[in-house]
Amino acid sequence: MKEFFGLLKGGNKPSLYAAIINTFIAIMKGVAFFFTGNVAMFAETMHSIGDAANQYFVFIGSALSKKAPTKRFPNGFGRLLNIVLLGAVLIVGIMAYETIIEGWHQMTHPVEAEGFIISVVVLSIAILLEFFVLYKAGKEVLHEAGVKGGALAPLTTSFAQLNRAKPATKLVFLEDLVATSGGILALIAVLIAHYTGFLAIEGAASIAIGLMMFYVVTKVFMDNARGAIGESDQQMVNHIAHLLTDHPSVRDIKKLDVIKEGEYLHVETLVEVDPTLTVAEADQLQERLAEILLSQPSVDDVIVSLDADDGETHWTHVSKRPESLNTLPTE
Repeated sequence: MKEFFGLLKGGNKPSLYAAIINTFIAIMKGVAFFFTGNVAMFAETMHSIGDAANQYFVFIGSALSKKAPTKRFPNGFGRLLNIVLLGAVLIVGIMAYETIIEGWHQMTHPVEAEGFIISVVVLSIAILLEFFVLYKAGKEVLHEAGVKGGALAPLTTSFAQLNRAKPATKLVFLEDLVATSGGILALIAVLIAHYTGFLAIEGAASIAIGLMMFYVVTKVFMDNARGAIGESDQQMVNHIAHLLTDHPSVRDIKKLDVIKEGEYLHVETLVEVDPTLTVAEADQLQERLAEILLSQPSVDDVIVSLDADDGETHWTHVSKRPESLNTLPTE
């Protein structure tokens, strides 16, 4: 138990913050739905419950994935996060289904809700809180991608850098993007239903929110299914290939793999060097290359092997280094 709580300290912080805030939002929306019976509010309550539960799972999974390798699991527990996320999206999927069903009932058999003021106030507060979490998640995306930007960058540039973020941070960002959009949609539906009497709009909003939730389910499931299998990070392969080929002691690259292991990257490479190097010089070079690779963002495990240069070119597909990686340390 002591080890478990110790691991929790290293859990993904954005997911923990999002889980706590979404717990408060879910309670607030649930109370509002109890007093108003508003279907759009029900959809938002289900959404927030799903988000909160999901994010608690993500936080715990990200923490446990940092557990040190054991004799039984010598490759570590990095992919445990992907497995946890695959299970967590099932919760969002169930909530999305219930949201769509309830929305369909409201569209086919409209029922007028009560407590208009309560619904507007609760949804407005929830939108502001969800927007705050989205902004914080956007800042974390930029931080993990090594990109700097202005005050609006977390809401603009972060979309282009989303694939560079850790799985847990990406999930929080996507969920709160949908949560913020869904809250705005629900608020608009409540206003239209109240002032026009078109009650079916609340059901339509509920269905739309459910479909957005299914989008998150599909996106997160596909990303983490690839991660659980063992997906190569081609952008980092290209970046690390540049680092190795730019080093004066490296003649060529025979092998280079960069595999995603949960939040971190495993790098394994075989490089060709001057065959006249002494054993001591080769050891020193091997250690230096490992240090350089370990200094790169998210790289947690490195295996560097050396081979004598055979005079042939093996690595020919080094492309232009992506702009987002130009500022990363090389030495």
